[in-house]
Amino acid sequence: SIDLGVHGRDAATRPPVEAFFRVIDEPVIRLASVDLEASARLETLDDVFDFGRDYLGLLKAGIIAAGVVPPGIERSGASLADLLGTIFGPGRGFELVSNVNRIPKGSRLAVSTNLLGALIGVCMRATGQIQSLTGPMEESERRIVAARAILGEWIGGSGGGWQDSGGLWPGIKLIEGAPVQPGDPEHGISRGRLLPKHTLLGRNRIPDTARQKLQDSLVLVHGGMAQNVGPILEMATEKYLLRNEPEWTARRQAVATLDEILALLASGDIRGLGAALTQNFFGPLQTIIPWVTTRYTEELISRTRAVFGEDFWGFWMLGGMSGGGMGFIFAPHRRTEAQAKLLEIMLATKRELESALPFAMDPVVYDFTINEHGSVAALLTGAEALLPVAFYQHSVPGSLRREARDLTPRERADLQQFTRAARTQPEFATALPTLLDRMLPSGDPSGRTAQKLDDLLAQNGFDRAQHEQIRADLRGGRIGLALNRLSASTRIEDVPASDLFDAAKSDSAAEMARLGAASLRRGEVAVVTYAAGVGSRWTQGAGVVKAVHPFAKFSGRHRGFLDVHLAKSRQVGREFGAAVPHVFTTSYLTHAPIAEYLQTHYPAEFHHTIHLSPGRSIGLRMVPTLRDLHFAWEETAQQKLDEQKEKMRDSVRAALTGWARAAGEATDYTDNVSGQCLHPVGHWFEIPNLLKNGTLARLLALRPQLQTLLVHNIDTLGATLDPALVGWFQASGATLGWEVIPRRIEDHGGGLARVDGRLRLVEGLALPREDDEFALTYYSTNSCWINIDRLLALFGLTRAELANADRTAAAVRAMAARVPTYVTLKDVKKRWGHGQEDVYPVAQFEKLWGDMTALPECSHIFAAVPRARGQQLKDQAQLDGWARDGSAAYIDSLCAW
Repeated sequence: SIDLGVHGRDAATRPPVEAFFRVIDEPVIRLASVDLEASARLETLDDVFDFGRDYLGLLKAGIIAAGVVPPGIERSGASLADLLGTIFGPGRGFELVSNVNRIPKGSRLAVSTNLLGALIGVCMRATGQIQSLTGPMEESERRIVAARAILGEWIGGSGGGWQDSGGLWPGIKLIEGAPVQPGDPEHGISRGRLLPKHTLLGRNRIPDTARQKLQDSLVLVHGGMAQNVGPILEMATEKYLLRNEPEWTARRQAVATLDEILALLASGDIRGLGAALTQNFFGPLQTIIPWVTTRYTEELISRTRAVFGEDFWGFWMLGGMSGGGMGFIFAPHRRTEAQAKLLEIMLATKRELESALPFAMDPVVYDFTINEHGSVAALLTGAEALLPVAFYQHSVPGSLRREARDLTPRERADLQQFTRAARTQPEFATALPTLLDRMLPSGDPSGRTAQKLDDLLAQNGFDRAQHEQIRADLRGGRIGLALNRLSASTRIEDVPASDLFDAAKSDSAAEMARLGAASLRRGEVAVVTYAAGVGSRWTQGAGVVKAVHPFAKFSGRHRGFLDVHLAKSRQVGREFGAAVPHVFTTSYLTHAPIAEYLQTHYPAEFHHTIHLSPGRSIGLRMVPTLRDLHFAWEETAQQKLDEQKEKMRDSVRAALTGWARAAGEATDYTDNVSGQCLHPVGHWFEIPNLLKNGTLARLLALRPQLQTLLVHNIDTLGATLDPALVGWFQASGATLGWEVIPRRIEDHGGGLARVDGRLRLVEGLALPREDDEFALTYYSTNSCWINIDRLLALFGLTRAELANADRTAAAVRAMAARVPTYVTLKDVKKRWGHGQEDVYPVAQFEKLWGDMTALPECSHIFAAVPRARGQQLKDQAQLDGWARDGSAAYIDSLCAW
């Protein structure tokens, strides 16, 4: 890679990453993270090695990796005060302060590794491990600090960092993997060194004129998206190891592009550089890993090109994927204009897509320059010994609330320093009003947040009596994760293939297909797609609308799950000459974004062949019980991690246990935006909602001949109206027909079994033992065929009675009482600060449609279908394998775009 030594600054004239070290007259370690507004006082060694209990794990890892607190001293029983006294003198300790200026977590700008390098560097200087207290480092010192930064990433439990991060080195440098040589610590263990080789591209290779041209053309931005780049890096490694021909050819093209980039930089041809970088992004990079791009990124590029035309010279992807740190190259005379216009474009595009993609913050445009010095240090003394303004905003209010006589000498000095600076420096003077705000009670005195939550509950059918009963049952131990399971004496048996219909092998498949085709031509079948969820696993709790998430490219454009399902229905309608009604079930979280998307992109079909079924059932999340947390962590299967990650996970879990205890077990979870406090109550309610909200009645009025519904998850992309399956179900006389697929090791969530002799679907969380699941051959796709009239009869209703709201609601309530209630834990993100976020486990309840197979009076049948039809996409890490095994091409073949 090529590292530019970026030295971006925001409105304040501070570098992007800072670390401050000072000795204090207390035998403790004080830590503070300015950007996170977090601080801690470490008094014991156990405090230093507890990484997950607060936001300061990176600072703790830096102290250890720098050798100030030796790693081997953990659990030794030694005194932290004695250790500090040995280093700094009796009764002394130190304070370490970090600041990341306007760059969020997950930016793909290697912030954590650069910040660790700064933290480790300042600690090593202060303890005499680096020769000079100020200025740049020597080459050997940089390599030690870089190695220790990677060590710090491992100590802190992240598993590694950006080995190709070059922030410690000055200017533009080429960073290359290097083979192991005798004498290297990796010799005999690895073919390559852990750390790459950094070659500084001095002015003899890239002259000052070329550097200035680059600075005059490049606009560095953060697009606001925050995603886990880990799966992308795993895919890149896998492609490198497999050496499949298309990806290997693309890799060789990318290597050739690197040579071209070096030549273009040397000659100062920035327009040519932009073209080469753009071609690399749309060519080799996307051939190797299609998921490095997003619809957001490509919209930005397209809109920027439309505004600036030939003066837009190129796009530069930074990090492992786009959407976060990015570069846009313009003709120099339009760069200033581009900085303002690009922010407008990014903000407008983010507003359009923020329901579909995981944004953590509003976009930012940085003031970019090349850092020709690398990481440097300065010794601040006297009036110049100031920490960042935000440090004082965080710490001074606490000091002001105390009597002056109770303040330590360090705290008095801080107040005096800040007061002097506020009189002479505008940056500090403007912070004074903020200090007063922080000293006064904060919150929402108008109660607007609580009112919005109450309004959402009222609008979406929240049942307060049911909620209080669930809370009482949770606290009383009558329901919970452990009690989701069937009795240990329940007999679970696998199901042979002979008990299922298989269209690919059945002798009657041709006849079934003929019958199904005739039914489709008569317009007797409609599709219902579950779209009430926000794909918490898909975006790791970010809360986007999964239905409209543009997850993959088809026919040259990013398409969402909703687009794929409508394209399949369009294809079936064309093939059989009758438009297929398509219903999307929604919830409070998804209804408005999906309705807006349909009105914008499908105005002709919306309300004609496309319908929405708004949710009429809602739940309020709760703080989990300690019993359920411990069951989830200790009694269920867990991945075995390496030693440091295990320690980090244990530390985080201890912190979450403390949070649940302090917040109150089974209390309402309301400390978040309203949408993240509520939850859908399971897909069992989606079909009854069709009855309650009038959607089914309207469908039957528009199409009285309608007999059959195909109901499926939004992420079951292959589910379509196969004539053979239509004919099979309609000829069976059953109320419900279910599709299952052969299980793979990654399929979790129960499956098809004989439960005490009865053929039924059983949820994974209901199985008496976790290993019961692995004995089941077939996995449920949750795709269900429904005979409308038989289902209505099962609920005790007729088509005519759907107009009677009270009668319908009573019938649904009676049936719901017969279906099990499951308690589950879901990860929910709480975003705060500047792109920062927490993830909390919260408790919610669900009822699941598959449990209808346990009702003896509900007749049902099962069909085995190919994996390409029934496969579900639950995690973005699945996408690469899904594209590589032909599944994506198969889905594309079903669609009419």
